[in-house]
Amino acid sequence: MVKKEKVTPPEIERCPWCGNDELYTRYHDEEWGKVVTDEKVLFEFLVLESAQAGLSWITILRRREGYRKAFADFDYKQVAAFTPEKIEELVQNPDIIRHRGKIEATISNAQIFMRIQEEFGSFCNYLYSFIPNSQPIVNNLKSLSDAVTHTKESDAIAKDLKKRGMKFFGTTICYAYMQAVGMVNDHLDSCSFK
Repeated sequence: MVKKEKVTPPEIERCPWCGNDELYTRYHDEEWGKVVTDEKVLFEFLVLESAQAGLSWITILRRREGYRKAFADFDYKQVAAFTPEKIEELVQNPDIIRHRGKIEATISNAQIFMRIQEEFGSFCNYLYSFIPNSQPIVNNLKSLSDAVTHTKESDAIAKDLKKRGMKFFGTTICYAYMQAVGMVNDHLDSCSFK
């Protein structure tokens, strides 16, 4: 009789920033650093990252469903048409960050998003026009201390979007956005999800 060796599944390694929070680890494992080309999802992360300005990402992740309901399931055409009455309703909504400036910016950013789509054929085309060879950037990070908060690409995108009128989307938020939608893969080399 042959004795079977017990096979131990390999240990899953994650980037340490997500800790053990189930919501954070699911986001890390399933979304962060994965290439997104869907325009609706690109707009979703534009809304969420803009809302994050000055806050922690986990704060926004915990309100993601609230944002989905409040902002028409991230339908940018509907959001672009929100009225002053809708803004007043959103300012009272406890399921989102009730910052009037960020809410108003979400609406005007949706309008800018659509103008960029018209100009470039898609928001995705616009974003990748700033990236060498229009390919995602994969960084080889050994530790979190190797990570950066902005790059020349995020600087350029943020500067151009600001010129177009977009708000709450500076270079640091832009870089976080690039990571979220897979334009940049900053998973550590040791991460199982690289």
